[in-house]
Formats: sequence, C-alpha cells, structure tokens
Amino acid sequence: MTALQTILEILKYIIPAIIVLIATSTIVRKFLVNETERKRLSIFQQGMDTTLRLRLQAYERLALYMERIHPRVLIPRMYETGMTTRDLQTALIQSIKMEYEHNLSQQIYVSAQVWKTVQSVKEQEMAMINQVAGLLNPDSSAKELHQKMIDFIISNENDLPSEVALEVINNEAKLVLSQQG
Repeated sequence: MTALQTILEILKYIIPAIIVLIATSTIVRKFLVNETERKRLSIFQQGMDTTLRLRLQAYERLALYMERIHPRVLIPRMYETGMTTRDLQTALIQSIKMEYEHNLSQQIYVSAQVWKTVQSVKEQEMAMINQVAGLLNPDSSAKELHQKMIDFIISNENDLPSEVALEVINNEAKLVLSQQG
C-alpha cells in the first residue's frame, strides 16, 4: 500500500465522520437556541403575568383609597364623641394624608393620568374639608362639621372628586384587562 492509498483509506472514514459531526453539531445548536428562546419567552410571559397582577392590585388599592377618603366613609370613621370642629378637621386631613402616603408606591403601576387624578382628589377632598370647617367656629362641636359636610355632599349636584376618580381607575383597570385577554 502506498502512502496515497493509505491517505485515501483514512479520508474514506474521516470525511463521513466530519460530515456527521457537523450535521449533529448544527442540529444540537438549533435545538439549544430554540429551547433557550422558548425558556426566555416563558420567563417573559411569567413576568407579564406578575406585572398584570401588580397593576391590578394597584388599581384595587387606589380604588380602596378613594372609598376610604370619601366623606361619607371618612367622617364616621374618624368622628369621636366630644371632638371639636378643629379636632375632627385635623383628624380627617391627617387620615387622608396617611392613606395617601401608604399608597404612594402604587404610582409606578398605574398611568400618569390615574395618579394625577388620585393626587387631585386628595387635594380637593382636603380643600373641601377645610372650606366647610372654615365656616364654623373651631371650638364648636364636631357634630356641626359632620352635619355641614353631609349637607354639602347632598347639595352638591356634581359627582364628588372621589367618585370621578373611581370611574377613572375602573376604566383604566378594565382597559388593562382587555389588553391582556
């Protein structure tokens, strides 16, 4: 056997092995790339599900905040026998501020419009309380402020700011849900 025959004999086995190795390597690489992409998509989908849950929780918390600062709910919760108008006014304002601070982090999950609405409602509710309380003697009974606030709410033909905000929050939450479905 000559050197050329030996080389040809070796190439006869090596070339098919190299072709099989290249084909196998290509198939395995494509499989791994597809599998990696599938896992990446799965992780992305899980992240979207988590984000959706967090956003919906934010809408729930902001809706609850709007309900809690509504004068019909807030005044009976804060009123105590023996309070003066000034005491009740201070308690109402303090409660609105504390509830707001408790919900500050929700702004990262909702639109700028919803958050501005929440901020605006907080300011309007506090201004309304201060306006009505300003008409009364600060040392008078808190019952007077309570009654004046009820009269103000009843006589107000427009929706209260917290009611408008609830509608804005609900509409955006429904929009988010419809985009996910």
